[in-house]
Amino acid sequence: MTPPHQSPVRFARGGEGSRLARRLAREVDGEVLFDAASRGRYATDASIYQVTPVGVVVPRTAEAAIVAMQVAVEEGVAILPRGAGTSQCGQTVGEALVIDDSKHVNRVLEVDAGRQRAVVEPGVVLDTLNAMLRPTGLWYPVDVSTSAQATLGGMSGNNSCGSRSLAYGNMVDRVLAIDAWLPDGTRGRFDAEPSHPRIAEIAARAAALYEREKEEIAARWPKTARNVAGYNLARLGPSPSPVLHPPPRGLNLASLLVGSEGTLGWFERIHLVLAPLPKHKALGVAHFPRFYDAMDAAQHIVKLGPAAVELVDRTMLDLALGNAQFAPIVRAFVKGEPQAILLVEFAGDEEAAQRQGVTRLAQLMGDLGFADAVVEVPAARQKALWDVRKAGLNIMMSMKGDGKPVSFIEDCAVPLEHLAEYTTQLTEVFRKHGTEGTWYAHASVGCLHVRPVLNMKGDGAIRMRAIAEEAADLVRRYKGAYSGEHGDGLVRSEWIAPFFGPRLTACLAEIKSWFDPKGLMNPGKIVNPPRQDDRKLFRYPPDYATQQVAGALDWGPWGGFGRAVEMCNNNGHCRKFDAGTMCPSYRATGNERDLTRGRANTLRLALSGQIEGEDFAGESVREALELCVSCKGCKRECPTGVDMARMKIEFLAAQKRRHGFTRRDRLVAHLPRYSKWMSRLQPLLTLAQALPGAGALVESMAGFDRRRPLPKWQKPFVARNRGRTPNQATPTAGVRPVVLFADTFNSWFEPGNLEATVKVLEATGHDVVIAMAPEGRPLCCGRTYLTTGMVHEARHEAKRTMAALRPYVEAGTPIVGIEPSCVFTFRDEYTAMFPGDEAARKLAGVLLADEYLARGIAAGEIEAPWAAGRRAGETVGPLLVHGHCHQKAFGTFEATLALLRTLPGAEVQAIESSCCGMAGSFGHEHYDVSMKMGELALLPAVRSAPGVAIAAAGTSCRQQIAHGAGRAAKHPMALLAEAL
Repeated sequence: MTPPHQSPVRFARGGEGSRLARRLAREVDGEVLFDAASRGRYATDASIYQVTPVGVVVPRTAEAAIVAMQVAVEEGVAILPRGAGTSQCGQTVGEALVIDDSKHVNRVLEVDAGRQRAVVEPGVVLDTLNAMLRPTGLWYPVDVSTSAQATLGGMSGNNSCGSRSLAYGNMVDRVLAIDAWLPDGTRGRFDAEPSHPRIAEIAARAAALYEREKEEIAARWPKTARNVAGYNLARLGPSPSPVLHPPPRGLNLASLLVGSEGTLGWFERIHLVLAPLPKHKALGVAHFPRFYDAMDAAQHIVKLGPAAVELVDRTMLDLALGNAQFAPIVRAFVKGEPQAILLVEFAGDEEAAQRQGVTRLAQLMGDLGFADAVVEVPAARQKALWDVRKAGLNIMMSMKGDGKPVSFIEDCAVPLEHLAEYTTQLTEVFRKHGTEGTWYAHASVGCLHVRPVLNMKGDGAIRMRAIAEEAADLVRRYKGAYSGEHGDGLVRSEWIAPFFGPRLTACLAEIKSWFDPKGLMNPGKIVNPPRQDDRKLFRYPPDYATQQVAGALDWGPWGGFGRAVEMCNNNGHCRKFDAGTMCPSYRATGNERDLTRGRANTLRLALSGQIEGEDFAGESVREALELCVSCKGCKRECPTGVDMARMKIEFLAAQKRRHGFTRRDRLVAHLPRYSKWMSRLQPLLTLAQALPGAGALVESMAGFDRRRPLPKWQKPFVARNRGRTPNQATPTAGVRPVVLFADTFNSWFEPGNLEATVKVLEATGHDVVIAMAPEGRPLCCGRTYLTTGMVHEARHEAKRTMAALRPYVEAGTPIVGIEPSCVFTFRDEYTAMFPGDEAARKLAGVLLADEYLARGIAAGEIEAPWAAGRRAGETVGPLLVHGHCHQKAFGTFEATLALLRTLPGAEVQAIESSCCGMAGSFGHEHYDVSMKMGELALLPAVRSAPGVAIAAAGTSCRQQIAHGAGRAAKHPMALLAEAL
């Protein structure tokens, strides 16, 4: 069987690795990754840069991390601490030993609710911490937009801010102390009262530096609400905290480490200041006919005392409207065609006071000349609208083609009274250089994220330099900060000196020498940086080119397969555990390789010849895609639209052309063709499977794990119903026909579900037509062939099915199915297999039966007769529903829930889960990972509800529930049929 997917040590192919790699493998409790693909996956973050690290260590404990770093020091190798790798400025890339804290060094060590304090390890994700804090009525309020990915170590290193900094301050305001390790071996607490002699010495030096330079700091330091450039020199002296009461007295060395971007030391523990969760929030959407008007109004709106004032511009609104996940919420609360909107939130303990804030906002807008320009958002819908704003960067990056919004001046902050003029003049700079910018984010503090659209494969670097120089002049003119939130990294460290001047720039180097005299901690950031436009550091250097892929599927909308892969901008939105579907394999393993981002990077590196000795169809890509379950979650949830399920089909087609198909491939792919024989032989198969050693034999011959029971074939549904299948393709007067596509899985394994569907459809006034091919062999959508890379065979099956369904399509007869993986093959892969084919386009209208009925009931066109069919007083009661990944990916799961809620007395609750883990043959091939996926949420939820009915539309989902929880889940249509 497939071994565990994570090797603890991965050296470069063909060798035992470097001296450093061998030492680390011997001495460190953790994963040591020195192969080309692993290093390549850690060579990028959400910036424009790519710098291949020396190697990667994923320590299992803080002690292991320190051992790894000490080995690096002894070997004279640079060190790069890393969390989620979502930085936009290149902070987390470098030619160094990467220490990835995110997988294991991620414990919440202490929560003191009474004192509103918490202590965490650096790999703790913000959303994870806040979920843990919620029952205490507290939260950590530095609410960055990447809260589902961002680690507290990375946020501290970056001095992150968030949308509500107006009310809660920045990281530097909410970190009391940091337990850190320095490359000279010093390990202790950096706070206001250091007890370690070495740390006390640093504190004394810092105090002396402030006394020496306080006049220069006062003259040079921007008087803006946002400034994260360099080290926090202004915090070395008296600096009243906007959030701590009483404020700390004197120097707190933690304030020097916050914002240091890993250049001073490694953070072992971070001591945080929490805040009470506001009991009530009110949100108003202020609409503006001109962008300038929104910028000018910000200075007046902040006087109302809001917790947040966030900008969304017209470009972002239009892109959000093109995203299936975000479009409905934008349409609901954005009226007309505003050029900009401001999201204005009021938060506190009294509901009436917060709603009054929205009322005062509307009055202010009227006074400014914008009557009736505020839409209040109900409490239940506020999070959805904030999610659109939080995804702002990623929505921007969904632009197709080589031109992308580029991050290099997006952090500039200016005083609010100058914001409108500054944005106007910067827009003129963009036009001068032949481009335009996208704007969003923190209007409340004058820090707008602006990204000019540039082609970094072409002349983007030249135009970037010119725009940066003119933007810097503008920011200096308005006495603003060039680096307002996202840090310095590779893209902005160069610009510290022009703003700070030679004396303060020298101070930064002096501070680094106290902590890191050998310059081994994340070199090239803040101190002694390279030029921001050094193309040797770019993800797309001058010699970048990609291998041409023949294309088993259509990649025209992206301009080719390579450009589709390059849509991943490394934002890390796929690194999440508590919401949505993607990425189920990453949730199970925690490995960068098993992440949508990691897979896209592996594909890009292979396509561009950056994995030595390998190409697109090579072993590194195979390993990266091995655990992809083709859930399609990324198709919907990745804001830049990376469709890894489709990319996997393309890879498998190429890889199998080169290496051929295995026995297991053929068994999976040809299931629709041999099922009729297996159905007849099922009694013998049942006897054979009961013999000792049968499971081991199947495992050795077919590669299916013996621990997973094989499905049982039954007499097929089509054979049972052949005699009553109408032949007409056009509807009879007064009769409502509907075509039922009998999929392979339900036909041969659970034909009762199809029979139930016929019963339900007939009860709702339909004449059910069972789709058949002229030669009599059951139809197949081609799903099993696509799963194994047999695209040619999939096309053959698809053509049969398209021919059989064409008369119904042309007659306008609705076509429904009940297996999500098959229905969404029509709606997704058919258009990719047959680009421009009108029949394929029309088959994208095939619906799930529950989706079809839910629509009809909602429109008043179909009545639900099941209520009358129940015995008197009998109700369904509690009902847990698991959504198939493809239902969630295409936004139809809500229709299933709505339909089930029409059952009498049904208390329908969706199980908050990702992939069930079965995913067709995946659960037979990767049993341990499959079960781990199921155990993340689905199986515990089912076990915790004994006696509660379980519904699941997917064949695989029902198999996983039966095997992993010992419960029988029913198809939604079966539940409806029982109610008749």
